[in-house]
Amino acid sequence: MTIRFAAATIHTAGEDVDDQSVSSELDSDYAEEDNNFEDWVSDQAQNQSCRSLFEDKAFPSAAAARAHDKDVHNFDLHTISAKLELDLHQRIRLINFIRKHAPIPEDIGNLTGAETFFSSDEYLIPQIEDDPLLQLEMDDWSDDEDLSSTDQRPAPPADLPSALRQMQLLERKLAQAHRDMAEYRSLVGQQFDAERFAEIINEPGPSSGPLPRDDDTHYFSSYCENDIHAVMIQDKVRTSTYASFILTNPILFRDAVVLDVGCGTGILSLLAAKSGAKHVYAVDASDIAEKAERIVKANGLEDVITVIRGKVEEISLPDHVEHVDIIVSEWMGYALLYESMLDSVLQARDRFLKPEGGVMAPSQCRIMFGLCEGSEILKERIGFWSDVYGFDLSVMANDVYEEAIVDVVGPEAIASEPYLLKDLHIKDVTTRQLDFTSQFTLVSTTPKRTKIHAFVLYFDTFFTTTGEPVAPEVPVRITKEGDVALAEVWPVGGKAPPQRRASTGPGLKQKEDKRVTSFSTGPRSQPTHWKQTIFLLRDPIHAEDGTIVTGSFYCKKSATNSRELDVEIHYSVRQNSETTEVGETVVQIYKVR
Repeated sequence: MTIRFAAATIHTAGEDVDDQSVSSELDSDYAEEDNNFEDWVSDQAQNQSCRSLFEDKAFPSAAAARAHDKDVHNFDLHTISAKLELDLHQRIRLINFIRKHAPIPEDIGNLTGAETFFSSDEYLIPQIEDDPLLQLEMDDWSDDEDLSSTDQRPAPPADLPSALRQMQLLERKLAQAHRDMAEYRSLVGQQFDAERFAEIINEPGPSSGPLPRDDDTHYFSSYCENDIHAVMIQDKVRTSTYASFILTNPILFRDAVVLDVGCGTGILSLLAAKSGAKHVYAVDASDIAEKAERIVKANGLEDVITVIRGKVEEISLPDHVEHVDIIVSEWMGYALLYESMLDSVLQARDRFLKPEGGVMAPSQCRIMFGLCEGSEILKERIGFWSDVYGFDLSVMANDVYEEAIVDVVGPEAIASEPYLLKDLHIKDVTTRQLDFTSQFTLVSTTPKRTKIHAFVLYFDTFFTTTGEPVAPEVPVRITKEGDVALAEVWPVGGKAPPQRRASTGPGLKQKEDKRVTSFSTGPRSQPTHWKQTIFLLRDPIHAEDGTIVTGSFYCKKSATNSRELDVEIHYSVRQNSETTEVGETVVQIYKVR
């Protein structure tokens, strides 16, 4: 799906609606007469600490938070609500939308009121518990809001009948505000009850019928067959880098207790045992664990490697082992986070890695982002459908723009320097941080005017013997076909790799501590089985050398399948650094699956 916001703020014409504005004078006029629960809630909201909509900064009241957003971010909640003629529920949805997605104020200023989230019940659920902005009555939204649709307050009544009519009007408006708030609370309550009901009906019961397929069952069953493991092991960049890290750091692995999460065939466990590990616990929840156990026995390492069938979140290590020295895992998926296996690795870290001196391998991953010329991908995935044996099948191409494409991009197609979207330090990152938003700036490096048809994403992976992250200036290793590093750990032509005598000199540990092992899945490196992740643009960017593309990248687990990813890319284009004119903001939404 693609959404476009004009570069300038969109003005929506319309008159104020009477039932959307109630004077703040009502508080003083009726404070003593109408001292009910709704008034108490409003008073509490006025005096409760409230967070800014655009910063992680708290203020003593909702009014103070709104004033800060108006002064610092040029965003006034009342003004945008009045401009878009939002009712109570739409205002609540707007607040929760901002809280959830953290857009920039300019994007909110470009809303038209027709966006789907304004009618979605998802955004009736508070993003912050007891959010003061959601508890404000309509008469709290503005201290100078009108009593009616006119620009001036009504004149004082001239006689008693006029005064009574005005009082009745105000009472009706106040009652309507209370009804709206009660309806909102009821909707939220129903939503929470519905979610609990869904949990209850999905809990396994005594029924003998088949259970619904969950995300894990399908995921683990996909790793039962030989083909997927052959693809991974034959990925020389991947396997040789792991082998190089394990086999060339003997001090780290000698006499260490190692946990291999998602062991598959057990190749990393075998390497750890060869490097001198005291014991290796190889864990996998799929049926491949049975073959891994047979592989361990076939190599005579059953006294060193113990294969455990089960989810690492649920298993216990045998022999009362509580902590391990090293956790090694090849958890990376397409776009790095697809499959959500990192969640399991982090749980293993929190459960089993020793608190002091424990090492995660890999220790760090960087998600990189760039511009991609992409004409070949466009031709293969979109243009192909326009003429199939003389027939127009272009309808088939419509959904391609909504799916991320996993394919190999040549280095000549890259049209910018890469931008670091997310830097994951595996020793410290939490599962909550795996859903993220990142701002980006990409500068075109094309020598001549070019159509940019896609964004491209890939990741770089680092291993250190201390588990600490590498410095930002440390470059990733770009592997080329035939590199010596590949030949050292990967037998070629049936010849065994060269054997090195292990050194135990006093300076070896210092050398190991400084050594960084890494590989890239980017277009400039030898292709891996991860390839690159490509996000096709419905409308190309017309770029030349120096064209600037800025925007926001949103990534989160899919609500329908936690192993998949939902990605939103918001971007706008400025032709060069010398111009201040920025084009419209374009939003495209993708699935990574």
